[in-house]
Amino acid sequence: MTTYTAEETHALLPYQKLADEIKSVALDGKSGKARAPERMALPLANGGTLLVMPAADDGVAITKLVSVHPENGDLGLPTIQGEVVVMEAGTGRRLGVLEGLVVTGRRTAALSLLAASELAAHPSGPLLIVGAGTQARSHLEAFREGLGVSKVFVASRTREKADSLARHAASLGMEARVVERPEDVIGEARLIVTATTSERPVLPESVAPDAFVAAVGAFRPEMAELPPELIKNSNVVVDNIEGAKGEAGDLIQAHEAGAFEWDEATELQEILGPGGKLPPSGHPIIFKSVGSALWDLGAARAAFG
Repeated sequence: MTTYTAEETHALLPYQKLADEIKSVALDGKSGKARAPERMALPLANGGTLLVMPAADDGVAITKLVSVHPENGDLGLPTIQGEVVVMEAGTGRRLGVLEGLVVTGRRTAALSLLAASELAAHPSGPLLIVGAGTQARSHLEAFREGLGVSKVFVASRTREKADSLARHAASLGMEARVVERPEDVIGEARLIVTATTSERPVLPESVAPDAFVAAVGAFRPEMAELPPELIKNSNVVVDNIEGAKGEAGDLIQAHEAGAFEWDEATELQEILGPGGKLPPSGHPIIFKSVGSALWDLGAARAAFG
């Protein structure tokens, strides 16, 4: 059994191939051919947490293991570590171990790529990215590769990181500009990605009526990248409704403010495939993802299929 490095895992997961496999596994999940139970969280010493996330179809089974250790920064160790163990479903024969953080970064961006491909009115952009970390970089690459986006605006609290991401975009052949505030270009952007851990909204209450927003931060109830008023006036699509109810701070806070009801959200699986129901036009589309082991199963299919 091979344990793949971060670089090797990266090479196994091109964004478009990964997006196609995620679509396939989403449809299999809809039909019951692919399965993923709720993730298990086990408390560890020193405030750590072990997360265990299995998923399987008739061909492949995976278990994603992630450990989070808030005190590791003081020890010079990574705060988050993880891997995805991939095996044949029928025999248990181990196929390999993928680097977990690379899988998470790339399958999250590929999921947003899939959603934008299916839902965005203007999938070629321009693109606004709020944030300049790992997910911002992954989404930039995915939207460039899969949608052909050629123009990007970057907004981040840290100018150095924003400049670095803009230089990376330029190296990919994109026109890139750092902006001080999202509001400065919000009327021009047709694709928007928010990839922060902010506890306060990073977007204004209004975006273009034909904009597509992929909100991939705000993974705890106290976090919120999107204001309730924006959510109220948008069509909301989620990758996992039960996960969103527990983790999507934007939607949780909008619900508590009376600006959003959970039955107004549509799961991405319901949109995909023949007979899929698209949201009505005339309003922005918000795609909120919180993650699922099914998407890691999609990554395993892409890597070993």
